[in-house]
Amino acid sequence: QARGETYGLTKKIEQLEITKRKMLGEGIDVCSIEELHQLENQLERGLTRIRAKKYQLLREEIDKLKEEERNLIKENKELNEKLSGMGAIVVASSSSTLTSSEVNTDGNDNMEVETGLFIGPPEPRQFKKIYPQS
Repeated sequence: QARGETYGLTKKIEQLEITKRKMLGEGIDVCSIEELHQLENQLERGLTRIRAKKYQLLREEIDKLKEEERNLIKENKELNEKLSGMGAIVVASSSSTLTSSEVNTDGNDNMEVETGLFIGPPEPRQFKKIYPQS
């Protein structure tokens, strides 16, 4: 009985190997039109399942990225509200920071700031005084 079962399994493995080679396009020169038609239908069904799974995974990835985008937009909005709520004036300078001699206050929250925009290699700087408007 074990020999019969082994023989049956060996034949089944051989048949699966032949089918696998046919699916890969090998050894099809001896196939009839009907066999080729069946093979084509099997391949098309397989491709349909593969494409469906691929599109499902892509949709899930897109949904995840859209959720991440919504979270980042929300965080950006909260940070902008926090910044504007502070009532702070942001002065950005990529080449230097303001020193205490460049910022003068008169005790009434009026500030005098010397600023300048520089493009190109560093040159001797000239500062303009900008007075806050009342």
